Amino acid sequence: MSNEDSAVAIFSNHEEAEKAVKELQKSGFDMKRLSIVGKDYHTEEHVTGYYHAGDRMKYWGKMGAFWGGLWGILFGAAFFWVPGIGPLVVAGPLVAAIVGGLEGAVAIGGLSALGAGLYSIGIPKDSIIHYETSIKSDKFLLVAHGSADEVARAKGILESIGHEVTIHSTRQG
Repeated sequence: MSNEDSAVAIFSNHEEAEKAVKELQKSGFDMKRLSIVGKDYHTEEHVTGYYHAGDRMKYWGKMGAFWGGLWGILFGAAFFWVPGIGPLVVAGPLVAAIVGGLEGAVAIGGLSALGAGLYSIGIPKDSIIHYETSIKSDKFLLVAHGSADEVARAKGILESIGHEVTIHSTRQG
């Protein structure tokens, strides 16, 4: 994934994020190339958990229907506790990037697990700070991964439904 581009959109709530995922799915975007990150900010008030059984992931908590629905169409899922951010739920290829980023986090220096994962897919540190701040504010990140053409297509779809999208390229120059 490190030689692919990424299109990143920030959503104020899970309804907007879910609508965007469904719009991308409806337009034929490859769901295996889509990631979503959100903070599960109700864990102190409600029982939260998940389990993985084969290809199926089950989640319960205040936003269980939202995450359960996304895990049905996105590839890969995880729950991380990130110091300074709190509990994060992640679905899609970004899960592997975060796990891989954890292994290289010492070399990256000062980045959280989420930041290390974003950095490993070519997102610059100044953008990582912006995205982590958004997550801390209970917003959701949607990341489309792929070739320049795939990412541009995802950007066009997301902009057509009224969302600002930033493209990050791993290619220099």
